[in-house]
Amino acid sequence: MDSLTDLRVRQPERISEAWQQRRRRELVGADGRLLIVAADHPARGALGVRGDRMAMASRPALIDRLITALERPGVDGVLATPDVLEDLLLLGALEGKVVIGSMNRGGLQGAAFELDDRFTAYRSAGEIAARRLDGGKMLTRIDLGDPGTVATLESSAAAVTGLAEHKLMAMVEPFWSTRKDGRVTNLLDPDSVIKSIHIASGLGATSAYTWLKLPVVDDLERVMEATTLPTLLLGGDPTVSPEETYASWGKALSLPSVRGLVVGRALLFPPDGNVSAAVDRAAVLVHGGVA
Repeated sequence: MDSLTDLRVRQPERISEAWQQRRRRELVGADGRLLIVAADHPARGALGVRGDRMAMASRPALIDRLITALERPGVDGVLATPDVLEDLLLLGALEGKVVIGSMNRGGLQGAAFELDDRFTAYRSAGEIAARRLDGGKMLTRIDLGDPGTVATLESSAAAVTGLAEHKLMAMVEPFWSTRKDGRVTNLLDPDSVIKSIHIASGLGATSAYTWLKLPVVDDLERVMEATTLPTLLLGGDPTVSPEETYASWGKALSLPSVRGLVVGRALLFPPDGNVSAAVDRAAVLVHGGVA
């Protein structure tokens, strides 16, 4: 990774040039499904995987895992913040891939201002369009007891509208949230998820380019009746066995509005360390016999 640092020191203009030269692709292929690898957790200071609080601390190790994942058949693209995307870009790993920029990362994990989730990465649809990315993602946590929620909702709505004007995907990740013992907790019961879906679906002047990013929860068939928007399921911090995780994904992917997965830690940091095998299993679930 020394070459990346040297490039950043001597030729920082290479980044903007590489965005303009990057080979793009259609958002979805013939099956209308997506498998996206997520790596925007570090920008919130969220580095833990299972019991290891610093699992994602090494940037070279993370980039290496991401490149391994992106090289596997059936992996459509990546979701990350500018720093991670630019490392991958300079290494040529984003050619022909769907690239989603993570927008609001100001709600740092554990902070008193966590729900006032400022757009501190890609701050606008214009910044994403100028770099020829394929969409933007915004985490939209809704806590009726936290005044910061309304600013997040307003900013997310503006991003949804702006991305639609550029005909780019707006990936909205809503949660009904609360604070317990000073920590933000996302409520994952079906009714709470349904409420968050309805609020997220109404953000912006149009929902034409809006996709949802939702957790796998109980009674998911009823939950997914809350929307006609295409939905990608998130992986989260993998706390159950891989077999349970894959089984839950497989069942959920049979629902009509579920169009794929956005998974980070479960694929990049599998218990056995075999990133390729973990990604290949997910690709088969999303796309069928591609791997």
